[in-house]
Formats: sequence, C-alpha cells, structure tokens
Amino acid sequence: MAPRATWKGYVKLSELAFPVALYAGATTSKRVSFHILNRKTGNRVHRQYFDEETEEPVERGEQAKGYQVGDDEYIILQPEEVAEAVPESDKTIRIEGFVPCADVDTVYFDKPYFLAPSEGVMGESFAVIREGMRRKKVAALARAVLFRRVRTLLLRAQGSGLVANTLNFDYEVRPAAEIFDELPDFKIEGEMLDLAKHIIDTKAGDFDPRAFDDRYDQALAELIRAKMEGREIKAPKPPKETKVVNLMDALRESAAASEKAAKKARGGKRKKAEPAQGRKAG
Repeated sequence: MAPRATWKGYVKLSELAFPVALYAGATTSKRVSFHILNRKTGNRVHRQYFDEETEEPVERGEQAKGYQVGDDEYIILQPEEVAEAVPESDKTIRIEGFVPCADVDTVYFDKPYFLAPSEGVMGESFAVIREGMRRKKVAALARAVLFRRVRTLLLRAQGSGLVANTLNFDYEVRPAAEIFDELPDFKIEGEMLDLAKHIIDTKAGDFDPRAFDDRYDQALAELIRAKMEGREIKAPKPPKETKVVNLMDALRESAAASEKAAKKARGGKRKKAEPAQGRKAG
C-alpha cells in the first residue's frame, strides 16, 4: 500500500507556488508495543482522571485546560478560547531564505518528513527549485502552520524530492554552554593525541543506518516468541566489567585492537574477491 500523505498544500517562493504533499519520514509503528492489562483477569484497563480533592472521577466533558499562576491557583481556558488562539492554516509552506546545509546545528532538528509533488506528478516548478538547491548546496528555511502549530522547516534536496525537518525553536534548545562551560580544559598532545587519531583512522567508514539494530526491541520480540512457543527464556550474559588503570595503556590497547580489527576486515574483503577473480581467469 502506498504511503498516505499527512498534509497537502503548497510551497511558495516569492511569486512561485506549486502543490506538494508531506509524508512522515519516520515511524514507531514497527516497534514492539504493549497494552496495560489487569494482571488478575487479563483484561485491558483504561485511564481515568480523578479530582485531587474530592477523589471523584471527572468525565471528559467536565475536563478543562488550566495554566498554573500560583499555589492551587489556575487560569481556566475554555475549548473555544483555545481553538481561537490556534492559527488558521492556509496550507502554504513559505520559503523565507536559503542557508548552507551545514549551518543548521542538528540539535534543532525535530521530526523528518518527505516532501513531494502532490498527486505523484513531478511538477516542473518543484524540480527547478530542488535542482537549484542541490547545485548551490543550500537548504531552504520555511514557515508553515502544520498540525495546528506554527513551525519552522528546513528543506533539503534528496533524490527526486525534498526532505523537510521541523525545527525546534530557540527557546526549546538548551544552550550547550550550560553543560560544557564547567568542563575542565585538558591539553591533549603528543603520543596521546597520535593514538587517538590512529584509533579514529582505523575505524573510519561511511554511515549505514542498517548497521545499527534496535537490540532492545529485538530482545522483546524474542522474549514474546519464546513465551508463545513455551521455550525457556535465557537471561543474557552480563557485559564484562572494563577496568581502566592507566589512560595511556588503555589508548595503546584500543589502538592495537582497532588495528587488528581493521586488518581482519581488509582480509575478509580480499577473500570474498578471490573466487570471483578465479572464475574470470577460468
């Protein structure tokens, strides 16, 4: 089944506008999920709200949003008041400017989406903007009302379409200085720095998301299968404790281990290539 667009509208750049569709770029639907059950009966349970003072249940129609302004003091907002405060969407993603792709710190990235011409038709205007961004190696900063919130988006060319990331607002991102300013300033040089660079060089490679598996989710899936099949559930072995006595010794050991792993990987690649060469010669 083809993916369903989560939003449809237009991208607007100055006087140029073209129809687009927005698709979710990530999903958690394939993760192992659970329901909350009554342990005694095995029946599902549901959540209910109770008044803190009277301890009586409060039905949905009697619930209201409140903003705390003091001890046990709240400003109550009615549903219609909240609805009026939410900005109306004009279904338009307005491009406000272009920046080098590397200029936006990844800490601002929120959720990824794919942006494509609506109805599956590769519009000429869409293609022109996408290719211009690709050739100039820039990303577009845009604004739109998405899902009842004003959002800033970063649009980047990828393949035949665009990747759109909603961005966190500045007030939502903690300043790095809050954490980093208190760190001691170590002067790292000489053999220590050489060993660190050597370790990095031997482990250099390309990013492949398929190489990173969700071990927790896989363990849960295996646990469920074992219980369904009535198999014994074996507890995983605890990881070995790592004891670092001397930083320089640890770096030397890490460098040696990295070098050994790199040689093994290179040897494995050569062995895979040999049969193919033999068949060609024959």
